[in-house]
Amino acid sequence: MNDYASKPWLSSYPPELAPTIQEVDFASVGELVDATCLRFSAKPAYSNLGHVIDYAELGRLSDHFAAFLLGELKLAKGDRIVLQMPNLLQYPVAVYGALKAGLVVVNANPLYTAAEMKKVFLDSGAVAIVVIENFADKLEKIIADTGIRHVVLTEVGDLLPPVKRVLTNFVVKRVRKMVPAHELPRASASLTTFRDALAKGERMHGTPAAARPVVETGDTALLQYTGGTTGGTKAAVITHHNLLANQAQMLAPMRLRLTEGEETIIAALPLYHIFSLTVNALAFFAYGSHNVLITNPRDTKDLVKTLGATKPTVLILVSTLAGSLLDSEAFRALDFSRVKLAVAGGMAVRSATAKRWREVVGADMLEGYGLTEASPVVSVNPTWTTPRVGTIGLPLPSTDVELRDDDGEPVPMGERGELCVRGPQVMSGYWNQPGPTADVLKDGWLLTGDVATMEPDGYLTIVDRKKDMVVVSGFNVYPSEVEEAAMSHPKVKDAGVIGVPDERSGESIVLFVVKADPSLTEEELAAYLKTELAGYKRPHRIEFRDELPKTNVGKVLRRELTALLEQDGAAAAGS
Repeated sequence: MNDYASKPWLSSYPPELAPTIQEVDFASVGELVDATCLRFSAKPAYSNLGHVIDYAELGRLSDHFAAFLLGELKLAKGDRIVLQMPNLLQYPVAVYGALKAGLVVVNANPLYTAAEMKKVFLDSGAVAIVVIENFADKLEKIIADTGIRHVVLTEVGDLLPPVKRVLTNFVVKRVRKMVPAHELPRASASLTTFRDALAKGERMHGTPAAARPVVETGDTALLQYTGGTTGGTKAAVITHHNLLANQAQMLAPMRLRLTEGEETIIAALPLYHIFSLTVNALAFFAYGSHNVLITNPRDTKDLVKTLGATKPTVLILVSTLAGSLLDSEAFRALDFSRVKLAVAGGMAVRSATAKRWREVVGADMLEGYGLTEASPVVSVNPTWTTPRVGTIGLPLPSTDVELRDDDGEPVPMGERGELCVRGPQVMSGYWNQPGPTADVLKDGWLLTGDVATMEPDGYLTIVDRKKDMVVVSGFNVYPSEVEEAAMSHPKVKDAGVIGVPDERSGESIVLFVVKADPSLTEEELAAYLKTELAGYKRPHRIEFRDELPKTNVGKVLRRELTALLEQDGAAAAGS
C-alpha cells in the first residue's frame, strides 16, 4: 500500500465531515435550480447595481428564457449557446435557462478579441449567443464567418427597475460612451433583445413547443475553454453530474461554518469563470445564499460602497483584489463584524496578504486549488479550524489524489510529484481533442500538470506547474517560490518570475517586480533575497515594472513577461 491509498487527509477531517458526498439528488442543473427556487422562493437570490431579485423571480425568468430558446428559436438539446457578459443579473437567468433547455453553455470572456471569439465559436459549433452590447462591435466583425444563427443582445441595466434601467443604460451608452457603434447583420442571424426574449418566452412558457427535454446526469452542460494542463486553447467537457457533484463537495465543509439560507456572498470573480460559476452560481445558490454580483471589481471605490451596503458574510475574490482592498482606507474603515471568511480562487494566495487580511478583517482567507478540468475545485483549506497558510488545504470529500513522478509512480510522502486527481468532478475530456484528452486522463485519473507536496496529515502545497519549472545548472527552480520570497519584502507589491536561456547555467532567472515603495533598489532587493534563497534560486536579473500582465482572474502571464523581455532586447539592439 502506498502513502496515498490510505488517504491521509481523512485523518484531518472532523467527525462531522463525511469522507464522501451522498449521491447527487438531481439529474441535471435545471432540476437543482427548480427545487432551489421553490425552496427559498422569498429569499434574495442575486443582486447587482443595487437591485435584488428573489429566488421565485429568478425561477420564473429562467423558465421564460428556456421557453424562448426552445419555443421561439427552436433550439434543440445539445445545441451550443455562448454567454458573453460580465457579472449582471442577466447571467444567472441566461445560464439557468439555457441549462434547463438542455443546451450546452459556452462561456466567453467579454474581453476576448474578435479573433479569439471567432476561434471559440467555430471550435464549439455554437449556434446562438447572448452578448452584452458593449462588445457587439467585435461580434459584428466575425459573425458571418461563424455558425451563430441567433443573437440575443443585452444592455447593462436590462433587469433593473424601469426608471433605473433607462438611466443606467443611458449613462453607459451616452455619458460614459462604453458602447461602440455596431450594426449586427440581420441577414446572417436573428436579432432579439434580452427583454424581448423574456417577453416572448413568457408567452411560450407551458406550450408544447417550449416543452423542456429530458436532461440526464451524463449530458454535457458546459464547454469551458481553458489553456488546459498542456497549453493551447481547448474546451473541457463538463457534464451536469460534474457540476452537481462539485458544488456538493464544496458545500460539505462550508456547512460546518455557514448557515443555510442566511449568507450574503460577494461574487467578485466573473461568473463566466468556472470557479465563480460553481462556487457562487451553484454551491452558494443551492445553499439559499444571496449572491451579490460585482460587475467591475477593479472599481475599488464602488466595490467598497457595495460592501458597506450589503454587509457580506463571505467574500469570493482573488488574492490581488484582496491586496487592493487592503490598500484602501475606505475598506479598512468598514464594519467587518458579519464577515465569516473569504475564499480566494483563481491564483495562489500570498502569505503576506492572508496575514494582513486576518489582521484587518478579523476573518480567515481560505486558499484552495482547482482547475477547469475538475469543474473546478479539488481541495480547500478547512473551515473548521485555522487555515494553514501557504497550502491548498485538504482534498474535498469523494476526491482522491496521488503525487507521481515522471514515470507515473507515486512518490514518497513529503516529496514533490505531479498532482493527480480522481473524483466525480473530473471532466469527461476535451471537446473534439482525443489526443490531448488521452494525455491528461489516464485510467480515471486527471494529470494536472501541477507539482505538489503532501504533509503526513494530508495537507497539500502547490510548488508550481511542471512547464513553468526553470532548470539552473541542473537544479529545479520553481517560480512561485522565488515570487513568494520577493513578495515577503515589505517594499514589493507584486512579483513574477520567468526562466531565460543562459550559456553558463542552461537557464537563469529573471524577476519582475512592482514596487510598493519607490525607494526600493535592485541592490537592496538582491541583498534581501540572498538571505531568503539558495544561490541557484536567486534571480540573475531584476526588472522593475509599473504593473505585471495578468489574466482576468489575476494570474501573472509568464509568457507575456517573456515577450516583454524580448521586446526590450530588440529595442536595445536597434538603438
